[in-house]
Amino acid sequence: MQADVPLVSDATANPDAMARLTARYRDPHMAKEVAEAFPRADWNDVLDTLLAHRSVRHYSDRALPPDALEMIIAAAQSAPTTSNLQAWSVIAVRDPGRKARLAKLAGNQQHVAKAPLLLVFVADLSRLRMIAAGCGQTSEGLDYLESFIVAIADAAFAAQNTLVAAESIGLGGCYIGAMRNHPREVAAELGLPDEVFGVFGMTLGYPDATVETDVKPRLPQTMVLHHEQYEQASPEALAIYDQRLRGFRSEQQMTDIDWTEQAARRISDKRALMGRHVLREILQSRGFGLR
Repeated sequence: MQADVPLVSDATANPDAMARLTARYRDPHMAKEVAEAFPRADWNDVLDTLLAHRSVRHYSDRALPPDALEMIIAAAQSAPTTSNLQAWSVIAVRDPGRKARLAKLAGNQQHVAKAPLLLVFVADLSRLRMIAAGCGQTSEGLDYLESFIVAIADAAFAAQNTLVAAESIGLGGCYIGAMRNHPREVAAELGLPDEVFGVFGMTLGYPDATVETDVKPRLPQTMVLHHEQYEQASPEALAIYDQRLRGFRSEQQMTDIDWTEQAARRISDKRALMGRHVLREILQSRGFGLR
């Protein structure tokens, strides 16, 4: 069920910006301040697409447009990349059997199996290792944690461009972090060599119009936007956010729980990491130095 989000009417603010901001934060007063301060002429389709993002887990049977994947990946490759190393790759999975097996590995999430397209973004140091060998150069730098962080960052930059590009042409998607639950098995299913690691998946397809989902409220900007130096979030601000997110969860018929409680449970102990507490050992067994 989609929420009826109250909008603030003001002649000096862009109504489209205010609508998006109010939905994103459920704070009409903050939305009004931001929308009034932002030049109306600068509002554009990119901002509209970004602010309208919602995770989509239910897809229609409609096929993806021909060659859409290639254009989306062109957008992905247009993302920033550290030192132009381009230390990422992506595996497109359409085969129903393979998607079903990956869905089982990713916590039995059925939308992984049912989505028309599953993309798995990987941190890829293998290609750089091969390039160095071909140039007759050593590649000791790849044995350090910094290189792994570079590859993770590059994969994340590319993936976010991918999602925005997909949403801009009417598709919906959802990140699948559970691809890290069983990294050895995922690597075997995708034929990943050493020094290539599945960071996350992403399901893509046309949203099922019969399943209504709303934009999930985010933390207020006062908690994530710091000026000059970091400031801890106040308990009062967290309580307000808990209340807003409870309203969203009730509308979406989700479990009734505060965001703070949910976040605390997610990091409570190693069991909450769903098997990912052994990632260092697995990564080292797959050739990553991580010095």
